[in-house]
Amino acid sequence: MEKMRAMVLSECAKIETNPLKSTNIDKHQIERPNEILLKIEACGVCHSQLHGIEGDWKHIGIPATLPIVPGHEVVGKVIEIGKDVTKFKIGDRAGITPLLEACKKCQYCNEGKEYLCESSKITGETLKGGYSEYITVIEDFATKVPNNMKSEYAAPLFCAGITAYKAVKAAEPNVNKKIGIFGIGGVGHMAVQFAKIEKCKVIAFSRTQNHLDVAKRLGATDTMIFSKEQEEFLSELKEKQGLLDAAIVFAPADIVTDTAIKSVKKGGIIVIATVGANPEFSAFEEKTIRGTLIGSTKDMEQVIKICDENNIEVIYETFPLEKANEALQKLKDSKIDARAVLVTEN
Repeated sequence: MEKMRAMVLSECAKIETNPLKSTNIDKHQIERPNEILLKIEACGVCHSQLHGIEGDWKHIGIPATLPIVPGHEVVGKVIEIGKDVTKFKIGDRAGITPLLEACKKCQYCNEGKEYLCESSKITGETLKGGYSEYITVIEDFATKVPNNMKSEYAAPLFCAGITAYKAVKAAEPNVNKKIGIFGIGGVGHMAVQFAKIEKCKVIAFSRTQNHLDVAKRLGATDTMIFSKEQEEFLSELKEKQGLLDAAIVFAPADIVTDTAIKSVKKGGIIVIATVGANPEFSAFEEKTIRGTLIGSTKDMEQVIKICDENNIEVIYETFPLEKANEALQKLKDSKIDARAVLVTEN
């Protein structure tokens, strides 16, 4: 059996202990007639991976199994296709979101919301993850990447990009709507841009000034340092901006979610794109709280199209595949401006 390099997690542990080990594992092979084999060129490093690797999310079943190869925003070149494949040809470039596969038969799949499928398979929750050299996927769950788009630019679009796009859509954007974005990292910096395309007024919140500087440069109308001193923060916000029409939460901290809900006017919308405790919520304020999760293959095609046509900026820093632990450590220490991307040498 041919082998490939992969960064394998055998047991959850703090990233400081370098839990990902460079290992030669069996190279993925096409097993079904509708699959394609990708030679991975780039894989984005998502904050959720850090939580999975360190064991923070065991209570929600992540990781589902061990050992695993993490990585769920993958772009590569099609080097082999199954006999029934029609969507791709050898030499095409393609990307995969965290949704590796769904049943295509259930209620959610029939509604075009296959990412909610109860029997879905998640990229990077088994040995089929992006921190490796090759991956196979059913053609319906891969999206074409234009030839003019660099792989290290495109990879983050397959999780951070689609998450940002869907969250902005869930906030019901329109001209001059005042949308607060809480957390300006790999996902938030793209959400700022998607909201600007919809001509919204974007207020960016972050704990760090450099993230706010990024948001400002990408078109945020205003920025504010986030503070855990909630009353102080809210009174400053009301003074500067008034209450928000909508808020989108990307920062995985319950205090941020709680503050975001309180920063939105009565009747407004709060979109939660992170994991946390149930926030305090008063029905009499007529606010809408929505969860959001990646998106469908159709959504992904839209993201690629919008980014291509509008020159959406993706801020990323590249690392060789073997430096996955180091990339995650920098992410943990807030030393990555937006997205880390692992690249394999061609």
